[in-house]
Amino acid sequence: MSDVTRRWGLTPVINAAGTMTTLGASRVSPEVRAAVDDVLGRFVKISELHALANRVIRVATGAEAGYVTSSSSAAITLACAAAITGDDLAAIEALPATGTRQRRVAVMMSHMVNYGGSIPQAVAASGAEVVALGTAALCETYHLEAAILEGLAAAVYVVSHHTVREGELPMDLFVSVCRANAVPVIVDMASEYDLTTAVALGADAVIWSGHKFLGGPTSGFVAGRSAIIRAMVLQNRGLGRLMKAGKEAIVGVVAALEAWGKRDHKAESAREAAIVARWLAALDGLPGITAGPHRDWTGNPITRVKLRLSPQAGLHAWELAERAMAGNPAVALRDDLSMHQLVFLDPCTVTAAEAVQVSDRIRQVCDAALVSGDGCKRSWSEEKAARGHAATDWIGGDGA
Repeated sequence: MSDVTRRWGLTPVINAAGTMTTLGASRVSPEVRAAVDDVLGRFVKISELHALANRVIRVATGAEAGYVTSSSSAAITLACAAAITGDDLAAIEALPATGTRQRRVAVMMSHMVNYGGSIPQAVAASGAEVVALGTAALCETYHLEAAILEGLAAAVYVVSHHTVREGELPMDLFVSVCRANAVPVIVDMASEYDLTTAVALGADAVIWSGHKFLGGPTSGFVAGRSAIIRAMVLQNRGLGRLMKAGKEAIVGVVAALEAWGKRDHKAESAREAAIVARWLAALDGLPGITAGPHRDWTGNPITRVKLRLSPQAGLHAWELAERAMAGNPAVALRDDLSMHQLVFLDPCTVTAAEAVQVSDRIRQVCDAALVSGDGCKRSWSEEKAARGHAATDWIGGDGA
């Protein structure tokens, strides 16, 4: 059976939430799948694959060098490790013990977020001491300069809708202050379409996911200055071995970057715009729900649909998302702001046919809640507590 959901009894998912790791991130494009399938049946020199990836990443980003990692979070750890050890092989093998080496790595407090994993933990896994800059909603240049005076191995900047953008240092200013003081800058922008700006600003290592917007297999890739990329490669003699990228990840990133360069982005934007228009029309008039377009938080060329629920909807936003996901097929809605009674629909990860099923499911769930009156029964505090307890549930679910 070619349909693995039928073969192994998995629940099929229609993904209107976006490129989420918990949903398999993205549909891997046919040309990438073909390249990965081909290399999986071969033996290769991994060093040659890395050299190929280096060339392709350099062309795509304008950087001095590039490297493929097992994920973007792994790249954070490896970049911090590289900043601590340089190309000292003895120091690399000793990590996470750092001895007398400078190991302080600065991160703005507003960037210490969780994207499914913790930014501070990804930094600390390298052996680094995480240094918080500023407060949750304010970081000034003097916070960064004070940390630099006390000594830093590196500084990490995060571009994500999860961060608190109020009061943060702009990336160009952050990079310029660090560069003026010879502090390496690591930029995590895993889900960002922009492959050149951070490199052009002078960041030492810039990190992207290979399996989100790019449409590759599970992977990450980094572009930046040759010295830190070289030190990241050498981490394979130490911590990097624990998070190595296989041949399928390396080839997948290469093929995905080549496909990205050839993609008709205008046509893709038109396809997504048609889906958004269809959703807005299909969901118009739902009691207690206001639907409208929403531009991407960090400036990616994406317009989503924002649904705002009022009490007249008969259910909370988190209930709408949970009930949509409970069906078969499951319909995933973006619910990370559901505590504010907001749900978002992402057109990037659905086909035109699936988009119809998404709006149909939302209408079905909302209509059923109004008829049954079983919505709005659990507060956000109760919902939050339940999610916290559910986090420890065994993922196997059947005790096996």
